Amino acid sequence: MDSSVCQDLIESYDSNDEGDGDADESRFIYMTNTILSGTARLNILLPTATILAFTIFAPLLTNDGSCTSLNRWLMGFFVALCAASCVFFTFTDSFKTASGRMYYGVATFTGIWTFHAARKKPSVPSHYRLRWADLFHALLSVTAFLAFAGCHHDVVGCYYPALPRKVTNTLPLVVGFIISVLFVVFPSKRRGIGYPFLLQNIALYSKC
Repeated sequence: MDSSVCQDLIESYDSNDEGDGDADESRFIYMTNTILSGTARLNILLPTATILAFTIFAPLLTNDGSCTSLNRWLMGFFVALCAASCVFFTFTDSFKTASGRMYYGVATFTGIWTFHAARKKPSVPSHYRLRWADLFHALLSVTAFLAFAGCHHDVVGCYYPALPRKVTNTLPLVVGFIISVLFVVFPSKRRGIGYPFLLQNIALYSKC
């Protein structure tokens, strides 16, 4: 066989091999970015700010676990308030107008209710409507918070001091892991307060 023909065949094989390799590498990078971006967003979807506030005020409201009847009522009210904040922040979203100004609001069944006095609306209000997925994410967020709050050592000492320590150490980790997986598998598209347009360029919503 002519040497030039052989050379052409070799080059053709090499180019096809490189093309397949680039395609495999592209798919691998896309999947990696999807997993990492979903994991990075857990700090948004999980109620970290609420948990931080709870950690600060729980010792004060429970008198370091030595509760009176008043402490129990105050702590119960505070837990309910924190749980409500988990739901509220799950429903918050943001958008930009044509002028580039950003507005924040809360998703409703008809669109987004903005905090701005002029009640600005996005170009497509239906994209910001409240959906069943939002209720699912709110439920997960509240569950994560209640698992943490219920196993806090001051709360345990206040309400159920006989609870085994193994339960208080293990339950938040198990619940947190399960909810983290669910958040990654079923991510939220909300761009809540403090995290504007975080989802705009992540691989899960764009293959660019």
